[in-house]
Amino acid sequence: MPAGRERPELRIVPDGCYPSWEAVYDDNVAWVYRLLYARLGSRADAEDLTSEVFLAALRPLRLSATVAEVRSYLRATARTVLAAHWRATMGREVTVIDDDLVASESPFHSESSRAPQRVAEVLAQLPAQYRRVLEVRFLQGRSVRDAANDMGVSVANVKVLQHRALRLAAQINEGESR
Repeated sequence: MPAGRERPELRIVPDGCYPSWEAVYDDNVAWVYRLLYARLGSRADAEDLTSEVFLAALRPLRLSATVAEVRSYLRATARTVLAAHWRATMGREVTVIDDDLVASESPFHSESSRAPQRVAEVLAQLPAQYRRVLEVRFLQGRSVRDAANDMGVSVANVKVLQHRALRLAAQINEGESR
């Protein structure tokens, strides 16, 4: 295990089955949300994708499955939903989900996290309009419409700017992490 990382906390998973779909949702929604929030850093996106995970799992998942099987299936579904999200927003898939993040809260709030500094470094290298759209949308958590109003452009233009900004930010981040 890498230095500085603690061993993940082991939890006992009951062998039984869930009595209803509500029980499946109630028992699993918090960790699915935390997992997605840790990968996305956006509450709105994490909430939307959490809903997608449960909607996608509703039809094929059976209540006769054990709790462990349900959790495993939800994790796989979360991976698929997250990959589709990244493919749609950045044109690339990110399908690795670190189990350590599920047990903890978001790494964005960790004292030892370098994420805020890294974000600032990448944003500083972006053109002004790209930087502004990402700050408004993701750091301030505002809607596309709000970003359009703030920037004095159309909603369609904000969507294009956001897409291009995310792709360029990903390229900058990959180029410097190599």
